[in-house]
Amino acid sequence: MDPLLAVLPERLAAHVALSLAALCAGGVVAVPLGVWSSRRPRASAVISAVSGAAQTVPSLALLAFMVPVLAALGARAIGYTPALIALTVYSVLPILRNTVAAMRGLDPSVLEAADGVGMTAGQRLFSVELPLAAPLIVAGVRTSVVWTVGTATLSTPVGATSLGDYIFAGLQTGNHRSVFVGCVASAALALSLDALVALAERGFVRRRASMWIGAAVLLVAIASSAAAVLVRARAGSSATITIGAKTFTEQYILSRALAAQIELRTGNGTARVLDSLGSTVVFDALRSNQIDAYVDYTGTLWTSVLRRTDVLRDRRRLRAELDRELRARFGVRIVASLGFENTYAIAVRRAFARERGLRTITDLARQSSELTIGGDYEIFSRPEWRAIEQAYAPRFRAQRSMDPALLYEAARSAQVDAITAFSTDGRIATFDLVVCEDDRAVIPRYDAVVLVSPRLSRERPDVVAALEALDSTIDAAAMRAANARVDERHEDPAIVARGLLRR
Repeated sequence: MDPLLAVLPERLAAHVALSLAALCAGGVVAVPLGVWSSRRPRASAVISAVSGAAQTVPSLALLAFMVPVLAALGARAIGYTPALIALTVYSVLPILRNTVAAMRGLDPSVLEAADGVGMTAGQRLFSVELPLAAPLIVAGVRTSVVWTVGTATLSTPVGATSLGDYIFAGLQTGNHRSVFVGCVASAALALSLDALVALAERGFVRRRASMWIGAAVLLVAIASSAAAVLVRARAGSSATITIGAKTFTEQYILSRALAAQIELRTGNGTARVLDSLGSTVVFDALRSNQIDAYVDYTGTLWTSVLRRTDVLRDRRRLRAELDRELRARFGVRIVASLGFENTYAIAVRRAFARERGLRTITDLARQSSELTIGGDYEIFSRPEWRAIEQAYAPRFRAQRSMDPALLYEAARSAQVDAITAFSTDGRIATFDLVVCEDDRAVIPRYDAVVLVSPRLSRERPDVVAALEALDSTIDAAAMRAANARVDERHEDPAIVARGLLRR
């Protein structure tokens, strides 16, 4: 079976379960709150402003914010919980506003007639007001359905399985087929749920019980099927070790290499991979034992985790210092240096470098006022970039942040003059780029190292030993070739990872 489609049932089921749970929770909050606030204008204004403000927060930011908050509360900070909370917040606004508008728009004469026949407040609400308001409330629900299903694809960076796994992985590896599958499946799900809600609405308005009961039965059947798929998937998995991965090709390959190494050395299939986690999310998950191991880079750990501003060029001393600090502060251990460095670099087109005489970052900085540079989402706010600014004082005409998968195409097509790249990326050679030398040595070492959680260190010495055996087994050339196989040939990262291990 096609590997891309083999995991579709589980990812679709997880997406359905997450979306429906968020919609149900949002509806339970929004409808009563809307009815209550519709009778209290001042409260309604405050509630509407608060819910509107929450809606303006970018979904990825809200999801990422949930991780440290839940960790501080001692709750599970990655996976289903942060995604559910964030999606529930997003689902509330359209239902709330439509409920308030519907309740305030009711014909006063109808309400007076209900009072005139002696209805109690509860009878009037459930027999007159809500039935009349139902079409507008359901319209809010339909809007919320589409928003929630779409936004659920962004739950991948906090470790929640969804159709977004296809989209994030496809964007990073240039696999357009993966992106297509994720987008089409998500759109089909949103349209299907919207159609069922619309069917229920028509049945309710026309007082045809068969229509709304049928829609309700279909929704329950979808939810039950999703739950059954997830239960079977969990029951069929013997995974006890979770390997994390950040959101770029090299991480997808190395996470699967760690999983394969564990399975090979421990004799059973005990490892699973959690892809596309954010940089801070993945380390927070490791130190709180929500994942067990992942590959990080010494420069990232030095600057972003330990917040160090000094630069240690001696890699042995850097690893020793990192290992000591990470153990003391977080209980995290470095168990292997894989044998290659993947450092930040600044790359330009080869022809452009010859034309401009660009060999070093100093050369680039001198001409920067005429140039545009592109970088990934993080680089321009990272300590490494501040170090470059302090040492070289570049003054680029424009700095553009974009998805890492688009950087190389932007450079090749001259949409930007320079990009921040990674030294082991195979696309540097493929796109005929050259790396400007860091002639003042301000960029830290970025040796790839394997980190393990406090729990894994205590409870699974066999797994730790398996990962220690990876020390000095992958060089930069091998890693570049592996990255190119995934990025350019669109090979499965798991197959490429096994090739690295065999090598």
